[in-house]
Amino acid sequence: MPAIVVTGEPDKPSISPPRRQAQLSDIAKGLLNHRSWAAMPSSNAQQPAPPDAITNITADHFQLPESHVSNSSNGTQSNDIQTNGDSRLAPPMTVPGRALHPPAVHHVPGLPNSLLHGINHTLSDTPLPSAPTSTPASPRLFPVRQNSGITTPRVRPPATTLNIPGMTRSRVSPDGKISQRDVGAKLVVIMVGLPARGKSYITKKIQRYLSWQQYETRIFNVGNRRRGAAIPSQNLPEQPIQDSPVASPPAVDAPTQAARILLNGLDPEQGQPPNRKTRLPSAEEMDQSAKFFDPQNTVAAQLRDQVAMSTLDELLDFLLNQGGSVGILDATNSTIQRRQLLFDRVKEREPKLGILFIESVCEDKKLLETNMRLKLRGPDYRDKDPESSLADFKKRVEAYESAYVPLGQYEEDHNMQYIKMINVGQKVIHYQLQGFLSCGIASYLATFNLSPSQIWITRHGKSEDNCLGKLGGDSELTMEGRNYATVLYNFITLKRSEWEEDQMRRASLSTELPPKPGDRTPPYPELLGDLDAKNFCVWTSMLKRSRETAADFDEDENYDVKNWEILNEIHAGKFEGMTYEDIKKNYPEEYAKRAKDKLNYIYPGVGGEGYLQVINRLRDMVRELERIKDHVLIIGHRSVCRVLMAYFMDLTRDDIADLDVPLGLLFSIEPKPYGIEFHAYRYNEKQFWFDELVDYKPQRETEKGN
Repeated sequence: MPAIVVTGEPDKPSISPPRRQAQLSDIAKGLLNHRSWAAMPSSNAQQPAPPDAITNITADHFQLPESHVSNSSNGTQSNDIQTNGDSRLAPPMTVPGRALHPPAVHHVPGLPNSLLHGINHTLSDTPLPSAPTSTPASPRLFPVRQNSGITTPRVRPPATTLNIPGMTRSRVSPDGKISQRDVGAKLVVIMVGLPARGKSYITKKIQRYLSWQQYETRIFNVGNRRRGAAIPSQNLPEQPIQDSPVASPPAVDAPTQAARILLNGLDPEQGQPPNRKTRLPSAEEMDQSAKFFDPQNTVAAQLRDQVAMSTLDELLDFLLNQGGSVGILDATNSTIQRRQLLFDRVKEREPKLGILFIESVCEDKKLLETNMRLKLRGPDYRDKDPESSLADFKKRVEAYESAYVPLGQYEEDHNMQYIKMINVGQKVIHYQLQGFLSCGIASYLATFNLSPSQIWITRHGKSEDNCLGKLGGDSELTMEGRNYATVLYNFITLKRSEWEEDQMRRASLSTELPPKPGDRTPPYPELLGDLDAKNFCVWTSMLKRSRETAADFDEDENYDVKNWEILNEIHAGKFEGMTYEDIKKNYPEEYAKRAKDKLNYIYPGVGGEGYLQVINRLRDMVRELERIKDHVLIIGHRSVCRVLMAYFMDLTRDDIADLDVPLGLLFSIEPKPYGIEFHAYRYNEKQFWFDELVDYKPQRETEKGN
């Protein structure tokens, strides 16, 4: 085939070879895909070429746009095809009403035919390098895709950071999760605040909420790393002290090892970590009491900085290399210098990562004392004298306060997004929030409250479809189901009365600090609230079996009954009204697909849902459960109860779709500042009552329920 040298248009830069290759590939692929194409005959071929014979076409078959042909010898523009003295143009293609020429195929010397014709290209979500083609000299038979010209993977934040597992999909994220390449949609959360301000409480709630929505979220606690870095020597295995080197001490991770080296210094002779002749600081020398947190303690300050940066690097590895979506750095980070240091390290590792500062401020004296009681049960003071521990902890807080600078003007001047929580949700301030995750976290934090209350969760009573093993439907309760509804009302009414009496008893107990040794009274920041004014909400789905189970709860007896469509059972699509045996027999592929991955499975047909869709529609209800201060009884269905229990119990994604929630099981959840208090009861059909299941643990069921 005669060589043709292609250059750019007159007075314009010539198109680079990589872009020209992609341009030629696009044209060739277009020709291959156009089924009505027949190659035009040349002087040496009188018969039309078959559709797949495009690889045999030479330059003799085409009329080229005049601006794309040049003389290869001197680079001057020419309208001729250089064919060693023999120049021919393809005759026009005959189309009723007009004469058309086929689009030109340009050959670049050294370009493989397989590349020219679009063969053996790797499919990728990153466009091939290309440049827009010029206007053709004559109309084409079909449009040719013009590539964007992007030659590298995305180097900017994504157009939208909205990624909802199960609800959004893309080529790089078919499951809706944040793809590994979309680092601009990921988030680094950096906590800020003095000790005993509820930072760890907030981080655990955020982690539970985001993980429940199937975002890979992990907490990285600097305090835990610090305690491991300065472990007292007497807690290490005994090793002989001798002149020659001995066996290596127990293996530790690199950041902790670096922190220990910083504490102990280097061996002056060899520049290596000290051998066993130089022990780690003893508990008396470096016990991490209040003096350890004094800003004037330069050695301890270096250790704290080193541990903080090492922990941050671990967090960034999780986000950038391990598929994480949100990493939470739990530490005080109480100075501008520390926060700027962390900010710079994140941007150094990956400039596109989002960074959100969250500060917890406590202005309520009673709430602060409650938090201090919790701190005295923590790892730094556990099993120590409460009075001396409290004195030391107050000194620690004073040390932090001497250098503490709250979030504010500095962050705003440097365009750093932040959220400031005051008194754990009583007041929330945020600045310049960017991205779906940041805004979602802000909305969630605004729902926090520490008011004591109870949340009850159960399925409806037995229905007619339950007896037949049918999915979905809207059947009524059986006689056994109606009995369950009556017993449920009697039991809840009794427990409501007992709870109010218990709260009054707790309010009368001494809550002075420091607590007495052995005092395990659960701390409540709102013990003296108006307990008698609490409402009791009963929430059901729109389905008959759920509404009928709540029939005995009378609104005249201070029960607020409401029906929610978002509490409806998971919709089985075209399998509604069928049994699992029917599905297994008639749709074995669907049955096997569901059994393999119930969490991500979606029932086929109109209205069909999966567990991820149920999680999404219950997101607003979870925020409402966090917001209200009243008691709530939820009478739902198997999938709904599983999803709600997964949130409160912080269950993993592998457990959600298989959690054992049979008919007749009743759960009680009481949120606390340190977690939840959980009880389970089973319906006793013979005694018409509920029996408590002592030490009940969530477990997986064996039957193939929804």
